[in-house]
This record gives sequence, structure tokens and C-alpha cells, in this order.
Amino acid sequence: MDRINEALEFEAGNREVFLDRQDLRNRLSSLSACESEVFHRVAAGDLAKVIGADLGISERTVEAHRSQVMSKLGIQRLVRIKLEAELLARSEEPSVSSKG
Repeated sequence: MDRINEALEFEAGNREVFLDRQDLRNRLSSLSACESEVFHRVAAGDLAKVIGADLGISERTVEAHRSQVMSKLGIQRLVRIKLEAELLARSEEPSVSSKG
């Protein structure tokens, strides 16, 4: 009985992780190309004026995109969600087995 309960708890945890990842994928895919670029740049620590200059948009537009990203992703801090997105991407990379 203990083994069955452990297996059920394990499966419930896996399901929750899967659903969290799916939710993150959905939220990230809702970003426009410009919002996505701003998201990655802000999360990397770039300043709005630098991002704006690189993208050919005003600093104010960068801040508007940043605000929209935060709203769409339902977050307060971009860096945290950026790290989660990177972990998600890494976990989806095909594993390479080494032969030796």
C-alpha cells in the first residue's frame, strides 16, 4: 500500500510540474515578437534606453512593452520568469548520450 501511495504522490507531482510548464509555454507564446525581445533583454539586465536604441524604438515604447509582458505573463519580476523559461527550454532539449 505504501508503494502505491508513493507512486500516486509521485505522479501527482509530475502532473503538477507538467501543467506548470504548459502554462508557462502558453503565456510565453502569447507575447508578440517585440514583447518577447524586450522580455529577454530586460530580464538579461539591459536598460530600456539601450534596448530602445538597439530596436529602433523609444524608451517609452520599451517600457510599454515591458508592462504588457508583465501583464500577459501575470508576473511582477521578469528575471524570475526568464530563469524559469530557460530551465523549461533546457529540460525540453533532447538528451545526448555519450558513447565511450
